Amino acid sequence: MFIIENRGQAIARTNYWGSDHARNGYLYLTWNAGAARLLVPDAAKAILRDMTGAREVLISRGPWPDQGGREALELLWEDDSDSPFAIHLVAEQTDRLIPEEQQGGGFAVAVWTRGGMKGRWPGRYRIVEAIPCLNPWTIN
Repeated sequence: MFIIENRGQAIARTNYWGSDHARNGYLYLTWNAGAARLLVPDAAKAILRDMTGAREVLISRGPWPDQGGREALELLWEDDSDSPFAIHLVAEQTDRLIPEEQQGGGFAVAVWTRGGMKGRWPGRYRIVEAIPCLNPWTIN
């Protein structure tokens, strides 16, 4: 497991950056103080440019048929285009799954690299029938 020391929504310190998980390029989503923090390892930093221009991040939770129906998350950087940037994570790539009754908004999504926070957006959360979803918020 990773050690993540928090300072409110900020990450004060973590051992994630030196982990095998990070060396292998796996993203990790951690939650604290009303924020979802996506840890992006050095090997995956190129995705940061695909997140620019988004107005919010939609986090969808559901089964991922292509991964044997495993519980998964989709993070979609909604930029009102026909092809917004999205990533998909299996449940083991997050420190918790948010309960269904907490669907809605009111939290932040921040992206962190070894060099600190690289972006922050309003977030919304929903339960969907399957991952990938890739639908805008108004279509569930």
